[in-house]
Amino acid sequence: MTEPEIVIATLMRPEGGSGLQAHVRMFAEHLQAIDGPVSVVSPFMARSPFVLPVFAARLGIRPFSRPAAVWWHQYWHARYLRSALAAQLRDRPDAVVYAQCPISAGVALQVRTTQPVVMVAHFNVSQADEWADEGEIPRDGRLYRSIRSFEARVLGALDGIVYVSEYTRNGLEERIPALRDVPHAVVPNAVTTDVPTTDSPVVQADLITVGRLDSRKNHRYLLEVLAEAAARGHRYTLSVVGDGVDRRALQTRATELGLADQVSFLGYQSSPRQLMRSHRLYCHTSTTESFGIVLVEAMAEGLPVIAAAVGGVPEIVRPGTDGLFWPLDDPSAAAGVLISLMSDPAARERMATAAFEGVQARFAAGIAGRRLRDFVAGAAIRKVAAL
Repeated sequence: MTEPEIVIATLMRPEGGSGLQAHVRMFAEHLQAIDGPVSVVSPFMARSPFVLPVFAARLGIRPFSRPAAVWWHQYWHARYLRSALAAQLRDRPDAVVYAQCPISAGVALQVRTTQPVVMVAHFNVSQADEWADEGEIPRDGRLYRSIRSFEARVLGALDGIVYVSEYTRNGLEERIPALRDVPHAVVPNAVTTDVPTTDSPVVQADLITVGRLDSRKNHRYLLEVLAEAAARGHRYTLSVVGDGVDRRALQTRATELGLADQVSFLGYQSSPRQLMRSHRLYCHTSTTESFGIVLVEAMAEGLPVIAAAVGGVPEIVRPGTDGLFWPLDDPSAAAGVLISLMSDPAARERMATAAFEGVQARFAAGIAGRRLRDFVAGAAIRKVAAL
């Protein structure tokens, strides 16, 4: 059997700083490096002059109804992806579709002829919960229930599913029992692992954190921890990379806590890994993570990590080896963890080395790319064998 082309179906452009976009780029670049046939299809490839204006209309709808804006986003992205993907698959009966979300997987199941459809689960439990956590749709509302019902139908019909962590697999299989009968692989998200430059960068700040500024990422708690440390005489500087609905409130809170001269809100940055190199420690206070690609990126830059043992984080951080865990319900205790590590340069250096070496061994793009390729391409073989 010849090598099947892998058609990556995604609602997003490949360019961008999200974990999903990094996953698409990593896999496509790996396949290209080994001369594996691959193509990436998104709604932006649909042959219509209305794609961008239609997508932009969501911004006008959102002030009047956030759920309507979410529906608009999902409906039109699916419609234009359907057009682009159908055209791509028309002359590729032996291809395999690798979908990046339930919507792109649902589109692939609609337009395929003979092609197997494999999906990667980047989300926690349900995308409906993520929309609800961001305040875009009411939890248990009509759209919320519709999204979860749609996911259950689509995921149960897949020819394969990739989980980025055991945590993700357990959560989805508990919610959708039919997934236990779907072939699966657990393949952690990966990063490029270039050796850090030998030139020591000028330290811009002590700590750095990267993520969308919303309630789930929990930056407010990080400010509370920083304030607790400052009250004990340890005034650490912090770079906050990312943007979102909570930015103004977080800036106000930093001022209230007397941290205005310690915290820099840098907004969205296209290359956060380059910024990480000029910091001593990566801090993370997210309340849940399906995986936590930013933690791996920080470790790849030789930074120890402090994070909470939530979601897939324990599958990344090895406490005492390349980082530490801290609580999310006790700023004073968390400040103690931070101070203990920041006051021990030898421990930080040892953890930094272990972090970089651990990423090389566990999360290198070549390792994950090979495992993904074997599983996704193998879907074609499994489908033929089942006939």
